Amino acid sequence: MNKELMFSSKTEMWATPQLFFNECNKEFNFDVDVCAVESNAKCKEYFSPEQDGLQMSWGGYKNVWCNPPYGRGMEKWIEKAYNTNKEFHNTIVMLLPARTDTIAFHKFIYNHAEIRFIKGRLKFNDGKNPAPFPSMLVIFKN
Repeated sequence: MNKELMFSSKTEMWATPQLFFNECNKEFNFDVDVCAVESNAKCKEYFSPEQDGLQMSWGGYKNVWCNPPYGRGMEKWIEKAYNTNKEFHNTIVMLLPARTDTIAFHKFIYNHAEIRFIKGRLKFNDGKNPAPFPSMLVIFKN
């Protein structure tokens, strides 16, 4: 096992694989990517780090895509999705590490959203090597 890779925190950004996003977008037809940089934005409209998607309203969008940074602040993104969906009844789809042991999973996802575990490991940033963790789609629906 490559422990250096498994427990690395060199980056919190894991750009969504384009082909994976395309399949999700066929189903949901996303209006906005709420957590992106210009080079990895998946929608024409997106919120950059300078805009800070956590501070922006997601309420005016019917279908929201969110692949947040996978660090300690990820819970804030999950909570924002949960609360936005409760208030505006829009669809918010999140690509997250499948960490079912976290407080955020049990507080905001489990019994509150549809969960789709992804078979195998995604190759983020359209890279050659699979991620060192499993992933899941979390879908907050109307």
